[in-house]
Amino acid sequence: MSHCWVGKTHDYGMFKKEFPPEQDWFKDFAVRVDLGFLGFDKDYTCKRILLPYKKKKNQELDENQKKENRSQASERISVEHAIGGMKRYRVLSNRLRIHDVKLYNDILGICAGLWNFYLTN
Repeated sequence: MSHCWVGKTHDYGMFKKEFPPEQDWFKDFAVRVDLGFLGFDKDYTCKRILLPYKKKKNQELDENQKKENRSQASERISVEHAIGGMKRYRVLSNRLRIHDVKLYNDILGICAGLWNFYLTN
């Protein structure tokens, strides 16, 4: 979990700032990303990248590509459920008037801890 960013910022832009492509961060790892990270394989070197197939304009994906996308989505769903679980604490999903980013980072950490506690009990 990274620190919060102010304003509208694309996920991949934040990722490149947190992990500069000049360093070999992922050379020994298999990395699973979604379609918001197109270009990851060009910027970073890694042992293996798991990126879903994207449908091209006026073309359909073949059955093997659809099957691969479904299997990746079934593995990625636990992460999406965790994010949704943290948003059940409405402080993360509603508009806040908190202008202190450090306080918001603390709130996010508390919500993650509460959700992990909920999952273990």
